[in-house]
Formats: sequence, C-alpha cells, structure tokens
Amino acid sequence: MGRRMWIVLAWILSAAGSADAGPYLFRHEEAPSLPAWMEFCHRNPGECTIDLRQPEMIAWTESLSALLSSVNVSVNHSLIPVTDQDHWNVVDLWSYPTDGMGDCEDYQLLKRKRLVEAGLPRRALRMTVVLDENGEGHAVLTVRTDRGDLILDNKTDDVLEWSRTNYRYIKRESAEATGWVYLTPDPAGTSLTASSGQ
Repeated sequence: MGRRMWIVLAWILSAAGSADAGPYLFRHEEAPSLPAWMEFCHRNPGECTIDLRQPEMIAWTESLSALLSSVNVSVNHSLIPVTDQDHWNVVDLWSYPTDGMGDCEDYQLLKRKRLVEAGLPRRALRMTVVLDENGEGHAVLTVRTDRGDLILDNKTDDVLEWSRTNYRYIKRESAEATGWVYLTPDPAGTSLTASSGQ
C-alpha cells in the first residue's frame, strides 16, 4: 500500500494512547475508497455489497472465539507472504490468494471468505486499514462482536482486541453502504469507542 497515503491520513489520529480505549472503534465520516479495493469489488461485487438485513455485530461465544482463532491460524500458515510489487508488478492489488501467495489484504480477504462460509455475516466482518508499528500501511480484518472489535491479522496468530494491537486505525469498510468510513478518536478526545447506533 502507498506509504504517502498513510502519512497524509495520519493527521486525523489523536496522540492519545490506546491503553484507556473502549472496546469498539468509533465510526466517523465517510472516507475515500481505496482504488485497489474498488477494482476488487468490480471483480467480486458480492464481497462489497452491504446486506442491511445482516447484523452489524455478532454475539461473542466460546465457539466463535475458537472459529476465529482456527481461521486466523490456518490462513496465516497456509500462505507465502509476498508484496504486490513482487507478485504482480503493481503497487497494490486486492485479490484472493488462489496461488498460495499474497500480502496483508489477501490474507484478510481469505479469512473473511472462510468465516462467511462458516456462517458468519459478512456485514460484521470489515476490512480495515491501519498504520502498523513501523508506520507502514497494513490491512487487518475487524470482527465486530458484542464484547468489542476483534482483529485478525497475518502478523500474529492471536486474535486481539483492537486496542491491544499497537496499530493506529485509519479507516474500514462501512457497514451501512458500499464504501469506507474513517475511524477517529471519541469526540471527547479520551478514547476510541463505538458510535451510537453501532
């Protein structure tokens, strides 16, 4: 993903740490869609269509926890990491890793596909972009549960609460319409929380 884009977007983030953060990320205003995501949606429209009949949040259970962990670990260990530049000779390309290789968003797309096949609602599984511990653009999968937003990531086999990842959250797919929304600090400036109605 383009490093320059992440630097431009970083100004929206608060200097407040995540230690006191709430269990949910706060949905803010509409954000521009990533060109590579738009191309992926053109090729796979069912992956990007929002079904408002589906729940935006799912109940956390022991079986859900086991499913998330199993899918996260199995996908993480089944793919060979490779950049889009090395793989396809382009800066950014979102695709299913059908040849066994991919970068961060490809891992997360496959995880979402497997979770949907296991019966989870796609609307509760949101592709999310962050700045990682090195300030680099990175994609993770957010699973919205009634106990908080959980993160599936190809950098760890652990399914973590978003506030335990040490990432700066930029934006994610909207759960209301096809597109993206910024993730921003609570209006009071104290933490990142769920917006009302989420």
